Amino acid sequence: MRDRDAERLDREIDRISRELPSGAGRFLRWLRGSSSRWVRVSIGLPLIIFGIFGFLPVLGFWMLPLGALPLAQDIPLLRRPILRALVSLERKLVEWKCRSKP
Repeated sequence: MRDRDAERLDREIDRISRELPSGAGRFLRWLRGSSSRWVRVSIGLPLIIFGIFGFLPVLGFWMLPLGALPLAQDIPLLRRPILRALVSLERKLVEWKCRSKP
């Protein structure tokens, strides 16, 4: 049985993939598949490693959570923090959109 955090994370990422343009949403759905595990690892680890050097130009600390996102699919310890970050980011985006409307 899958844990609740994994199910919530799956629902959140499904919702995000539906809101993305068709090509990006299709890639995100493919990336979440079981056959794409090594692709997730090969995307996530370099983003985290380069994110550690966020003080350098071009690289940034923004790469750390972006790298943790694909790894959360395979590492249960990362699921809850990533889920919280996604929900928090969504709330902030909704607030920002509401404030920007005249």
